[in-house]
Amino acid sequence: MLKSSLQRHARLGNLARRQISTLVSQQIRSRPVVASCQRLAQSERQVVPLRQIALRLYSQQSAAAPSSARTDDSPASIYNVTRFEDLTKLGVDERIIRAITVDMGYDTMTEVQSLTINPALKGVDLVAQAKTGTGKTLGFLVPVFQRLIASDSSLASPQHRMRASSEDIRAIILSPTRELAEQIGVEARKLARHTGIVVQTAVGGTRKREAMHKMNREGCDVLVATPGRLYDIMTDQSTRVAAPRIQSFVLDEADRMLDVGFADAIREIVDILPPIREVDRQTLLYSATIPRDVVHLAKSMVKTDNFDFVQTINPDETPTHARVPQHLVATKGYENWFPAVMELADRAIEQSKQDPDALPFKAIIFFSNTATVQFANRVFKSTYLGHRLNGVPIFDIHSKLSQDTRTRNAEAFRRARTGILISSDVTARGMDFPNVSHVFQLGLPPDRDQYIHRVGRTGRAGKNGEGWLILSEDEIKEARYRLPGLPIKPNQTVKSATHVPGQGTPDPEVAKYFDEVSRAYERAPRDLFAATYNAMLGQKFGRTLNVEAIVRLLNNWCLNGLRWEQTPAISPKSAKNRGLDRVPGIRIGIDTYERDDDRRGFGGGFGGGRGGGGFGGGFDRRGGGSNRNDNFNSGSRFGSRDRRDNDPFSRRINTDFDSRRQPSRASF
Repeated sequence: MLKSSLQRHARLGNLARRQISTLVSQQIRSRPVVASCQRLAQSERQVVPLRQIALRLYSQQSAAAPSSARTDDSPASIYNVTRFEDLTKLGVDERIIRAITVDMGYDTMTEVQSLTINPALKGVDLVAQAKTGTGKTLGFLVPVFQRLIASDSSLASPQHRMRASSEDIRAIILSPTRELAEQIGVEARKLARHTGIVVQTAVGGTRKREAMHKMNREGCDVLVATPGRLYDIMTDQSTRVAAPRIQSFVLDEADRMLDVGFADAIREIVDILPPIREVDRQTLLYSATIPRDVVHLAKSMVKTDNFDFVQTINPDETPTHARVPQHLVATKGYENWFPAVMELADRAIEQSKQDPDALPFKAIIFFSNTATVQFANRVFKSTYLGHRLNGVPIFDIHSKLSQDTRTRNAEAFRRARTGILISSDVTARGMDFPNVSHVFQLGLPPDRDQYIHRVGRTGRAGKNGEGWLILSEDEIKEARYRLPGLPIKPNQTVKSATHVPGQGTPDPEVAKYFDEVSRAYERAPRDLFAATYNAMLGQKFGRTLNVEAIVRLLNNWCLNGLRWEQTPAISPKSAKNRGLDRVPGIRIGIDTYERDDDRRGFGGGFGGGRGGGGFGGGFDRRGGGSNRNDNFNSGSRFGSRDRRDNDPFSRRINTDFDSRRQPSRASF
């Protein structure tokens, strides 16, 4: 039955393509419909038998009765546009095209833009699998703007800005992070320059009252927001924010939004919006991966009888995380981390000076919690790497910073030719930083997916790049379980990785790095390291890594690296609540540190971050912090029950339900 069904769909697809190709050759001198994705679709069918062609070329009625097939002869179906100036053929307003071609200076579409703009302009709902950094922002902004102008021509005139209202929002774009939302907002304002469309952003970490006052004063047609803040303002009547005539609803990075626990917020936002049966709207859902929960999300939001699934990721294309050289550096302890980074940074800076083809040194250093980002930022800025005249610019981004500071630091690093960004995972996805030459990951990543997303910050747009995973020897075994099937190769060329402070006489070059870091430690406020100590005790452990090993590593870092007389104390109550009161090496007590006044929004108490760090963190002796997927509400409408075999909607989407079933061990 399944075989005959697949054969029937294949025949119908071929028939539809022949019919449309004939129509196009008769009516216009242009390439046939979706020609750019036919080769991709053909290769994909060899890999995934259940996948249908990316763009639906026939309706459900024609699938049931081929003889009654209807041809869609709208401009978006007749033309396969790959240049922005040719969007006029699809009826796109010339003001939008002028903003793209003249103001932004774009000419040719990326493959993702071509494959998504064309079908989205037909007005159908869209589920698109697209990677970050491929230009997909314009891919959904263009059809959104055109839909708004087509439904209300007054939006095309700049005079409309005087009449815009926050109580009549026409389009909503959801993003998982503040940084990505701000980035989308910048692009949207550029696109709206010659029109009357007013773009506003609403993200957490900003002053709600001021943002609402600005929105009420200036009005809003397109709102770019994070799910939490959007739900907050739309359920608060005092904000005077509403969308009674909404035309477009976009979810960008849908898989990431579900990963970080926004499923309930998205469901509640959809419930607030006018029902589609009363106010028709187009839904555009973009996701880098299409796991089971994204399929359920898409099914609950798009018109299941009138949508297109667009696959823009070629299965034959080597993914970034497989193409970028990745190195594993095993260190004696955590005290070797910062000297090892300095050694690698010096090596890369020297190489860029000697080799004109090498990228300038531009690195991102990832940690898994906010407290360590703050501590590392202060340390590296106090070394010669952060010297104002002879070093490189150093920036930090983490959840404790104000949104203005995060946006400012992200933009400064984006524009920098060379520099270092020290970051938590808020920049691991969605953010586009050009020409990143190195990605350093210090300590175990939370999971395999997060490791891949971090590495994906380099090697973008065909550029070169390197990934460096720096772990203590005690973490290697756990890394083999956590990061299977990745091309990570051991690298033993970093001399700073094997030196044990206080034992023997190191090589003069190695001694230079340890001495430099040691002096920087002395300049860092003690409460910064105490926060790091506590946050790392709240990390995710695993099969072979336990709390006793982490305590030993942290104590050695404190006593041998920072040369403290004793380790930071854990309060009796916190130690008991977190199961640390009987762990060897934990010092129970109360410490009082002088507060660092230059901590820009560090907040009260010691920081946590992913994994439940901080004095009240969610520590679990059986295996550390909770998995990020634990945030899902199994009872929500986006539940994970797999009914794919009986669901034609799910079968039309290329799901990667088994993508995480990797080998049980890594190769390194």
